[in-house]
Amino acid sequence: MVLINAEGITKSYTEKPLLRDINISISEEEKVGLIGVNGTGKSTLLRILAGKEDAESGSIITARNLKMGYLPQNPEYDGNKTVIEQAALYAEEGGCGARDYECRSMLTRLGISDFNQKMSSLSGGQRKIVAMSALFAGDTNLLILDEPTNHLDNTVIEWLEAYLIRYKGAVLMITHDRYFLDRITGRIVEIDKGKIYSYDGNYDYFLQMKSEREEMALASERKRLAIYRKELAWIRRGAQARTTKAKGRIDRFHELENDKLIQDNSQLEMSAVSSRLGKKIIELEGITKSYEDRLLIDSFSYNLLRNDRVGIIGPNGCGKSTLLKIIMGEILPDEGTVSMGSTVKTGYFSQENEELDPFQRVIKYAESISNNVKTKDGVFSASQMLERFLFPTYMHSTEIGRLSGGEKRRLYLLSILMKAPNVLILDEPTNDLDIDTLTVLEDYLDDFPGAVVIVSHDRYFIDRLAVRTFVFEGDGKIGHYTGGYSDYYRIKKEKERSSQKENKASYKKEVSGAENRNASGEVRGEKKLRFSFKEQKEFETIEEDVEALEKRIAAVEQEMCGNSQSYMKLQELSEQKNALEEELEKKMERWEYLSELNEKIEAGRNS
Repeated sequence: MVLINAEGITKSYTEKPLLRDINISISEEEKVGLIGVNGTGKSTLLRILAGKEDAESGSIITARNLKMGYLPQNPEYDGNKTVIEQAALYAEEGGCGARDYECRSMLTRLGISDFNQKMSSLSGGQRKIVAMSALFAGDTNLLILDEPTNHLDNTVIEWLEAYLIRYKGAVLMITHDRYFLDRITGRIVEIDKGKIYSYDGNYDYFLQMKSEREEMALASERKRLAIYRKELAWIRRGAQARTTKAKGRIDRFHELENDKLIQDNSQLEMSAVSSRLGKKIIELEGITKSYEDRLLIDSFSYNLLRNDRVGIIGPNGCGKSTLLKIIMGEILPDEGTVSMGSTVKTGYFSQENEELDPFQRVIKYAESISNNVKTKDGVFSASQMLERFLFPTYMHSTEIGRLSGGEKRRLYLLSILMKAPNVLILDEPTNDLDIDTLTVLEDYLDDFPGAVVIVSHDRYFIDRLAVRTFVFEGDGKIGHYTGGYSDYYRIKKEKERSSQKENKASYKKEVSGAENRNASGEVRGEKKLRFSFKEQKEFETIEEDVEALEKRIAAVEQEMCGNSQSYMKLQELSEQKNALEEELEKKMERWEYLSELNEKIEAGRNS
């Protein structure tokens, strides 16, 4: 069943249409990813579908049972409101019907337990979580999400990924996180030059199909150019060709002339620009930093190498940006030293764009940085550099204030690269950038003849570039792992599994040792395996015990719903629930052990 169907959607912000005759429909339980270069109208289309903005033409038909939830890229908030007040406002504005206790429960699951703190005190990621909690706590069958992973740390992204995979409704989302896109979506919709293309399959399948489509389009374009050249030669022969009889041919020539050329992106790349770098780069020795009573960095040392590619990951607020600012000299460490080589020229891409003059033209801004940029492929003008970074010629005279958020971010990034740094410090470079821009940036960094340090929650980006990864692991400790995010994640899971096995083996050994000793503590002689009297009684009732615990947990959850207005009571119930769940886990381990023992006893009897 189709939940929402849009036909002929057109929208312009200038004389040039942004969306032209767009058709898109979303069916029940369908997971759709919307992609395209920044400024092509992705967010605009989502706002139109969510009813937050009107199209100039076209129609939208929705199913009677549609219950839609919309998450904007940067949800607006009132800094004076508390977390729970803002969540309630989001739930009301979104129309998803989330009740107070449901919002509180979802906030707790996502790591926010102080519902009375002001929104102004939260980080960007925490503010996003408040909006998400109100949305996910409601009753919906279609989620429209604009860059849901922006500003979230990896733990929350992994939770969100699992949540959307399990979600029974439909999803339409914009995201630059390619792992996220590949694992969740079953269809990719691309907006390209005002038109829309749909591919049934995940992101990996989309890449294959798009490559084939572009090859076919380029073949058609080469054929069109060949015909155009012949017609142009005929037109130039003189007045004898311009007869009434040939009018149709002249009209066809003008059609060929006016057809928009299809750009060949096969050679579209950003050549690395940098200045000379000496032997000494940046040395960190015993860096320690605290804020109030919280230790962020504890005795961290590292010597940055000439061609290093370092990824830095960790939860929001752990100190990643602080470490970068210490490296840049913007913040002084409490202890330790930062020593920088005399030839080092850093390029620092912060989470916040520099202030850009909204009335300045794009080309004038680029020329103010450098008129001519030296690259390995030769000298390029500011105009050529803009084109290589996905700003086509027609955009060069556009005022910066008329660019989308992602386009401004891309322009800011280009301005840093054009200054020819030899050490790049990138703080969340993937936020608000489209996948095409990220691909160009990744290619650029592959050839960059200097050191690169990246803070990012984009798992694919870190995997693609990092040769070593630093992980903030709590209490100021920073772990050092060879490889990217996936390498760290694999090691982390292996450690967790190994720890669980050791704990389980230790528990079984302890129980077994107790069973094989008599009252004096002496080891009993070997005899036929069987239950002790206590074990037999325990085995007979353990399933009932498990069921009783599950009922108690459900009762506590119900009581939490009834006490949603009392923070103290909710905290008490939450602790009670955690204790019951811990008891249930131990009971399940005991049930597993007794079940295994029972199977062995039965096998011994039958042998």
